[in-house]
Amino acid sequence: MTRIFGLAGWSGSGKTTLVTRLIPTLVARGLTVSTVKHAHHAFDIDQPGKDSWKHREAGAREVMVASQSRWALMHEHRDAPEPGLAELLSHMSPVDLVIVEGFKREPIEKLEIHRPSLGKPLLCVDDPAIVAVASDALLAGLKVPRLDLDDVEAIASFIIVRCRLETAHGTVER
Repeated sequence: MTRIFGLAGWSGSGKTTLVTRLIPTLVARGLTVSTVKHAHHAFDIDQPGKDSWKHREAGAREVMVASQSRWALMHEHRDAPEPGLAELLSHMSPVDLVIVEGFKREPIEKLEIHRPSLGKPLLCVDDPAIVAVASDALLAGLKVPRLDLDDVEAIASFIIVRCRLETAHGTVER
């Protein structure tokens, strides 16, 4: 069964940096990992003039681009609303863990990435789905555990335990 765990935080807090450090750490422990990243509205993986762009511009609902290395499926929303996380996850292949970056309003368990130097408030104060905070500074008065943002091994262990995942050794870490 695929487990879902989110990372939330303000822009510039280091979410993507942490995800790219967590993935190889989790994979080295024998887990299969996928990710879902919420992007800004102007995001596009396709480029004007490319054949796939021409297909979409002509009105295709879905365009799949495939090579010997990978495939990608682009689905046009057209007039439909932006899909929620559950719908997006339904399109993914089963893995041990899906790390969700962004989607901070979704009611999934999340780790907040917080850098006091950004001058932004803690999200965990108003979000009961945040189960811990990873920060580059000590934080007083937290009601959830605080993890060192630079200790990727400890953060990986926290996620493994929280999600009750079995590592390559066949046991849930404690």
